[in-house]
Amino acid sequence: MDEKALETIVREVLANLTSGKVAQSQQETGSSSAMKLDPKKDYPLGKKRPELAKSVTGKTINEITLQAVMEGKITPDDLKISAETLLAQAEIAEAVGRKQLANNFRRAAELTKVPDQRILEIYNALRPYRSTKEELLAIADELENVYGAKICAAFVREAAEVYERRRRLKGME
Repeated sequence: MDEKALETIVREVLANLTSGKVAQSQQETGSSSAMKLDPKKDYPLGKKRPELAKSVTGKTINEITLQAVMEGKITPDDLKISAETLLAQAEIAEAVGRKQLANNFRRAAELTKVPDQRILEIYNALRPYRSTKEELLAIADELENVYGAKICAAFVREAAEVYERRRRLKGME
């Protein structure tokens, strides 16, 4: 595969990350970002407003090129989407009536503040029979108080209640 084709693929993947191609969930909560976007004019952000599609380090999609990767100018954090970009996508999704998708983007925006390793630990803790109700509630408190992830904290609290009702907590096997 030649460099130009590889660069095209990388750009397409990055554009899709910000184009709203995310599965819907049933969680419904959250509020709009301060930015007002026009879904017809601004969607998908990666193509129509690439200056708004930024990584956590502030790099835009246009700055992430194969050449920059080969020159060592791109770090793994340059490939992580920013909370602001996710909130912009949430605003667009909500404007076209995709409330559940918008809420997914808001939860994802909150999780940008949580270290990757901790997200994996929380993911494993949320699997059936892996945690007690108290452990799940402690995770919810951590998400809310340490990372300011109120939507995600509510989601974990809800999971703790559902697991208790369905007898899916550790020790209830």
